[in-house]
Amino acid sequence: MRDTSIIAAFDFDGTISTTDSLRVFVRRTVGTPRFLTGAMLASPWLLGAALRLVDRGTAKAAFLRATIGGRTQGQLEDDAQRFVAGPLQHLLRPEMLARLRQHRALGHRVVLVSASPGLYLRPWANAVGVFDAVLSTELAFDPQGRFAGQFAQPNCWGPEKVRRLEAWWTHAPPRILFAYGDSRGDKEMAARADHAWIRGQGTLMPLIDTDTPERAS
Repeated sequence: MRDTSIIAAFDFDGTISTTDSLRVFVRRTVGTPRFLTGAMLASPWLLGAALRLVDRGTAKAAFLRATIGGRTQGQLEDDAQRFVAGPLQHLLRPEMLARLRQHRALGHRVVLVSASPGLYLRPWANAVGVFDAVLSTELAFDPQGRFAGQFAQPNCWGPEKVRRLEAWWTHAPPRILFAYGDSRGDKEMAARADHAWIRGQGTLMPLIDTDTPERAS
């Protein structure tokens, strides 16, 4: 029997993966010269985001527009499949894959909550076979089916992660929420959780006793 009243929410980049998967995906897709040129063209937005003068989602969209902009949805889906089958496999942390499976074995609902694109996270999650949902940043395509350089929804980072989670579980919030992250972008999700783990701030919490919630501070 699955205990659907317990949810485990996992960030991806830096938490399940060892690095920023989006940069690796883009570089593998367009090659190093266009990757570097795109980063230079988007540098005003990227610098603005680093200085907190520009929204992170706006900066990310500018970078993607300068690199993978103009590619069709079909092309990007093919790029994503190749990325999932190859390079992405080398970025995964075995201990976090084991934790995902441990939650699933205990009957918990498992959800991926990431600022990286569902373009490749969704096929990866489907292949892993433990996730109930993927909540991620979604690319927008123009009427001709080409990437428009914008997102279909707000960048799934920070407060947006909590908003997406709450929209997903609607009127049936979890009795216990586990959250796993590694950065500032996971702060709100960790605060919303009963049991939170941020990489670099201690060892993974045990999963033996989940009857008594202990809300994170």
